[in-house]
Amino acid sequence: MSQDITEVPMTPSTPAGIDEPGPDTQSADGGVPADRRGQISWAVFEWARNPYVLLITIYVFAPYFSNFVVGDPVQGQAIWGYINGFAGAAIAILAPFLGAIADLGGTRKPWIIAFTLIMVPAMIALWFALPGDGGIGIWGVAICIVTITIAYEFSAVFHNSMLPSIAPHSRIGFLSGLGLALGNLGGLLILIFMLVFFTLPGNVPWGFVPDTPLFGLDQSLHQDSRISGPVAGLWLAAFSLPLFLFTPDAAKNTIGAMEAMRKGVTRVVQTVMRLKHYRNVATYLGARMLYNDGKTAVLIFGGVYAAGVFGWGPLDMLVYGIILSVFAVLGGLIGGWLDDTFGSKVAIMTSIGGTTLGLLLAVSITPNELFFQPYEVTGPIWSLPFFKTLPELMYLCVVIIIAIFITAAYANSRTMLARIAPAQMMTEFFGLYALSGTATAFVAPILVGVSTDMFDSQRAGFGSILLLLIAGMAVMIFVRETRSERAPDDHG
Repeated sequence: MSQDITEVPMTPSTPAGIDEPGPDTQSADGGVPADRRGQISWAVFEWARNPYVLLITIYVFAPYFSNFVVGDPVQGQAIWGYINGFAGAAIAILAPFLGAIADLGGTRKPWIIAFTLIMVPAMIALWFALPGDGGIGIWGVAICIVTITIAYEFSAVFHNSMLPSIAPHSRIGFLSGLGLALGNLGGLLILIFMLVFFTLPGNVPWGFVPDTPLFGLDQSLHQDSRISGPVAGLWLAAFSLPLFLFTPDAAKNTIGAMEAMRKGVTRVVQTVMRLKHYRNVATYLGARMLYNDGKTAVLIFGGVYAAGVFGWGPLDMLVYGIILSVFAVLGGLIGGWLDDTFGSKVAIMTSIGGTTLGLLLAVSITPNELFFQPYEVTGPIWSLPFFKTLPELMYLCVVIIIAIFITAAYANSRTMLARIAPAQMMTEFFGLYALSGTATAFVAPILVGVSTDMFDSQRAGFGSILLLLIAGMAVMIFVRETRSERAPDDHG
């Protein structure tokens, strides 16, 4: 998943003759930092949130919804695209207003608590999504997913904006990285938990696996997939408590929410208008909007596509998710090495090129085709209860490559902006960077949904993401890796 950047303002200078606070006694925004418990509690919120993305959006619930709630993998992929597209459009419209409130300070925890209270019951409600459009049905799932997605993104806005007020400048990078690491680790652990206690029982004779699923769940009723919603919701509820209890909040703002929105949105518009002076940075942000939408869509639809084309169930999907999560860590390291060795532009072009090639190879594999060539399945290649055929195993290998390059691209993209934005306007341009990540978030899911419907093919729908990746690479060709200077007449 992409991670928002919180750009930290410089600490105000202290007049001569006044004792200057030490580096660990003043927060990055000039206030009093939280104690270590409060800082760690801030990072733990990432541990609380991230499992939702893996369990619901990518690996467990989304494939179940497509294959069994909708009951048709092709229509399921199209509907999942429309659901995520609608959520993305709502986020694009509302993000500047909520971001303005966060940027102008004031209390953040009440907003985070409110969004969490919205997300938890909506996640738990996914348990009632029954096969064949039963229970809350397709429309109920759509309402839940749209609601959760919007609340999830906005909780991140306010959570990120807390960082400069709780940590000294010397710990900003550490805490940001800790949150990212905890989020990935939490997601990986919960995938393993789901695999061992809900999906493997009854399917393998391994000693460390229980004989029956936890809580007596019935796999024949897909309860091992449906439980992903309540697990994600209860996990979020439990592990968000440290933030609410131990992380201090900023003082209440003296201006109201409406005034904060007005001022903040005005500032965003003014910054966008200034882009005419910074064509190179504007070109880069445009390129990123395209390829970032493509990367996100690959993550959202990779599991739905695999489950539909190969008929993978929760066992295959959980093992698939665990393997990709492990290799995603490697992607971050490779991205850093590419950036340090060849520069950010080459690193981005390599990462997006690798993702593009990987996606092309992925759609070239089906149960009866290997790289667009007919393949005759002769039998299982091993005795393990997952990835039993060569096409399935080759697809897994290709998607591992995609996972590595997508993670690398996220890291390279942030570094690129830091290299080319005017040094005196870094905060404004990182604000635009965050905005560009949501402004067109609906395009890729809608593209997949329409393409899947138009061609009545999961392959065509998933493959349509290539258009965004290639377009992003094409625009990146015109980006120069040189720092822009503030325009002489720009005093913003």
